[in-house]
Amino acid sequence: MMRLLALTTALLALALPTLAQESFPVSVTVDAAQTIGPLKPVWRFFGADEPNYATMKDGQKLLDHLGALKPRQVYFRAHNLLNTGDGTPAFKWGSTNAYTEDKDGKPVYNWMITDRIIDSYLQRGVRPYLQIGFMPEALSSAPEGTPYRHAWRPGFRYELIEGGWNSPPKDYGKWEELVYQWTKHNVERYGRDEVLTWYFEVWNEPNGPSYWKGTPEEFYKTHDYAIAGVKRALPEARVGGPDVAGSGGAFMDGFLKHVVSGTNYATGQTGTPTDFLAFHAKGQPTFVGDAREGGYVRMGMVSQLKAIDTGFKKIAAVPELKDKAIVIGESDPEGCAACPGKANGYRNGTMYSSYTAASFARIWELSERHKVNLEGVLTWAFTFEDQPWFAGYRQLATNGIDLPVLNVFRLYAKLGPERLSATSSAQVPLDEMIASVTQKNDVGVMATRDGQRIAVLLWHYNDDDLKGPDAQIALTLNGLGKAASRTVTQYLVDPTTANAYTAWQRMGAPPSPDQDQYQQLEAASVMHLHTLPALTVAKGQATLNLRLVRQGVTLLIIE
Repeated sequence: MMRLLALTTALLALALPTLAQESFPVSVTVDAAQTIGPLKPVWRFFGADEPNYATMKDGQKLLDHLGALKPRQVYFRAHNLLNTGDGTPAFKWGSTNAYTEDKDGKPVYNWMITDRIIDSYLQRGVRPYLQIGFMPEALSSAPEGTPYRHAWRPGFRYELIEGGWNSPPKDYGKWEELVYQWTKHNVERYGRDEVLTWYFEVWNEPNGPSYWKGTPEEFYKTHDYAIAGVKRALPEARVGGPDVAGSGGAFMDGFLKHVVSGTNYATGQTGTPTDFLAFHAKGQPTFVGDAREGGYVRMGMVSQLKAIDTGFKKIAAVPELKDKAIVIGESDPEGCAACPGKANGYRNGTMYSSYTAASFARIWELSERHKVNLEGVLTWAFTFEDQPWFAGYRQLATNGIDLPVLNVFRLYAKLGPERLSATSSAQVPLDEMIASVTQKNDVGVMATRDGQRIAVLLWHYNDDDLKGPDAQIALTLNGLGKAASRTVTQYLVDPTTANAYTAWQRMGAPPSPDQDQYQQLEAASVMHLHTLPALTVAKGQATLNLRLVRQGVTLLIIE
């Protein structure tokens, strides 16, 4: 009997920590009277490898949703806009046939497909972050016999995306004239004032072998001639680059030196016109354990934040460029939107949405630390047309149904222009997030003001994609003025709310939802506004208690 009692006591002792961890306390304080600076809407940039999806049914539906976030202030970047081909989309491929040559080698320009793509953006409130590339087949300097188009597909080795499209031009004069003619056409079609709002950049990740088969100097030359073509058609156009992979290493150092003090290959002048600078930053998730025994994804935000930290340092260290606008031209949890794999299993659900909230907060913080002019953070995710439902690609929607991550951008669209002082007892410090992967529960806060309207964004993130205790948040709001009460409304994204993926799983994961199921999934993806009890304000202060589950993101609006 005594042994049984001892065993029972021991089992209860083991169970108690689990019971105690059903929730943990978090103290959050927001001072509505203390503005700490402006909050730029850097989140309003998106992009994808495949340009032709923008003209298809689900692509156009998603563009509608992106444009509605902040009409005519959202930007879209796509690869392959000058590739030779018939415009049929494929994984990591697209084409427009913008440039061919006749039998005598004279240029033939055809803007029909590029116009359809840009029209699709503009008609939906989205503007181009116009990538000039890749190399048309008739201009490619690739060795004879090199296949122009790649045959890559999901699961293949990544280097198989290479082909004749990634080589320097064999005639730089024709390359400049192509860019000039395209820019001139865009000005004539869309108007000078419209095109002046666009971003123009050359190529993608020229510091890596997959996207560029030339030398660094050949890229500088390709860049200079393209920028000269843009400027010849529209002298005030907003131009920049080089959209390197990561912070760019020695390649980026050389590029920055070239655009400041090098001899311009196209004009012979010193330096290259530069209005903005761009680099990329990717995380590195891994799969922990054995999938058959319940393994899980561990995110690698540390890799993404380190790249951003280094990229900001590089630009800030060049006196002539330290005040230039910066766009993180691809900013994502990992490096290949079309690549499958266990480590990418975070994409459909709320691991992606909570990661987005936690990472953007640190990116804003890093820009403040380095005192750089961060203008955009571009999420490289769109949609893959006519693919299996919830196929696990890095995207914002599947078959026309929004994923939870898109709702985080809807929350960002509701933030105000002035950032308020806000602290959380469970927000992991920036330096700790940059140092290593952390298994701490990161319950963070950002707060803004727009006139009398206060917005408080809260997230509950952990690098490990596992279930865990809820955060029991005690929110104190100071500086509310003399009003006796304030109304409060709430938006929420979590594993069971504003989440079409879990709704699809509850249906039994049908491979081909019928029209009724489609409507149910569409309804499940929508983020609804909930009215909470009014806050009682005493001496300018009010308190609010709420519970936030792991991987939850919520926005409170205090009027």
